[in-house]
Amino acid sequence: MVKVFGIATPNGGTAYWATNDLGMTDLSRLQFAEFSWSIEHYHRGIEQCTGVERCQCRTARAQRNHIGLALRAFLRFEAHCFAKGISWVEAKTAIIRDAVRAYLARPRIGFPGPLTA
Repeated sequence: MVKVFGIATPNGGTAYWATNDLGMTDLSRLQFAEFSWSIEHYHRGIEQCTGVERCQCRTARAQRNHIGLALRAFLRFEAHCFAKGISWVEAKTAIIRDAVRAYLARPRIGFPGPLTA
């Protein structure tokens, strides 16, 4: 036995939620929907801000280390965004902008001479 909820979407369609908790109410379903959105938002942030999915390691230990450090970096990044009251995009742009500005002020790698074709 399952209980199905039909939810009207903003574009005029219908979305459905199904559960085996027959005692679930509309209010508790809404609360679970908010929880699932928070989890989705967290996963999206981890993927966009840390590059956790781009691990090129083959061993399980190296992959665990990569994931653990990526999560730690994301939590630091999230704390910074929260403290400054800015979004992920603003924080990431500021970090990149400062890095490019510092490199242009004192480039560490130079070309040996003029490039000719």
